[in-house]
Amino acid sequence: MMSQTNRNRIGFWILGLCNNYSYVVMLSAAFDILSGSKEPKMKIDPDDNQETPICNPMSTGAILVADIVPALTIKLISPVLPLGTNIRVILVIGLALASFIIVSLSTTTWISFLGVAFASLSSGLGEATFLIFSSLFADTKTIAFWSSGTGGAGVLAAISYASLTSSLIGFSPHTTLLVMTIIPVIMALTFWILIKVPTMENSSTENSLAPISPPFGLEGDIRYETIQVHSPSDHLTLSEKLNLMKSLWRFMLPLTLVYYAEYIINQCFFELLYFPKIWLNHKEQYRWYQVDYQIGVLVSRSSISCIRIKYLWVLSLLQGLNVVLVLVQVLTNFIPFIWFILLLVFWEGLLGGAAYVNTFDQVYRKFDDRHRGFCLGATSLADSLGIAISGFSSIYFHNLLCDLLNR
Repeated sequence: MMSQTNRNRIGFWILGLCNNYSYVVMLSAAFDILSGSKEPKMKIDPDDNQETPICNPMSTGAILVADIVPALTIKLISPVLPLGTNIRVILVIGLALASFIIVSLSTTTWISFLGVAFASLSSGLGEATFLIFSSLFADTKTIAFWSSGTGGAGVLAAISYASLTSSLIGFSPHTTLLVMTIIPVIMALTFWILIKVPTMENSSTENSLAPISPPFGLEGDIRYETIQVHSPSDHLTLSEKLNLMKSLWRFMLPLTLVYYAEYIINQCFFELLYFPKIWLNHKEQYRWYQVDYQIGVLVSRSSISCIRIKYLWVLSLLQGLNVVLVLVQVLTNFIPFIWFILLLVFWEGLLGGAAYVNTFDQVYRKFDDRHRGFCLGATSLADSLGIAISGFSSIYFHNLLCDLLNR
């Protein structure tokens, strides 16, 4: 029979997958949401007789803004929400379910954006809640399995969307999103049935039991048991939180920069990386770029047991170089084959996933039990902040690049 430790590890992997699934699907569907069911119009360049894509009037960065700003907002206010974990998870599941249904049944762009915002709220609240929840587990691999699950979400969501909407299967984007309503159901079964809060030995009072005091933001939860704890988990004062934030900047800033750079590529450049007259049309190329990127994320987010990266700034610099390289490709088309672009996109995903898992692994190991929950939750703001800034930037750069490309 499977041990409870292994059940918890598998449970956190599934939670990571389910939590990020709707978020990734909305980004994979961004081109479809903005352009509807029609293929982008093409114009013929008289100089080389090549088809050049005419940009969507609105950048897919607009979908990114709708898919991340609510998540960032909910992460900021999550610590003061007077809700226990059960209620939070119910909200996470309900918002994810609503997002799929709303976007699938939408007939106008603004309703689709509302559905995307619901997916964002679900993902943001879920990440803040489950990262803090993970601090209750003495198993140091909990974060590794959560991170790997979030990487798995990227691959499964991107592949499932691209496959179901492909010409081979032929589902419409709307039907595909309805099929995906099974994901919130899986999350519910995992959290309430598969995972169990473990017992831990008390290092200060031998063989004694002490009621757990859950991390700030998870109070009033009937799901928490009377367990043995290493040390008291009293609420942190404002002064303590500010001091902790000062020590977190060296983890948060590199993660913010990595995510800013990679989402500039994903939501500003992907739709402009078009290779005409190949086996994939414009929309399909965009979807499979997303798949390729997410495979890279999955590989690196699952790598923490094999390799740890100490210097997070290196990842920021390498991702910045990727932005420059892809921008040059958009402007000059100096790379003639899509396979080289797919390799570059995979590398981009590797860097992003490595930044995520190594950041949270270092935070988990650096801070003690009393501070760990707050620090993990606070650090989760970094990637959302980088993504949010890149979403707004993508809209501006999209319009600028479209003007250049369509002259």
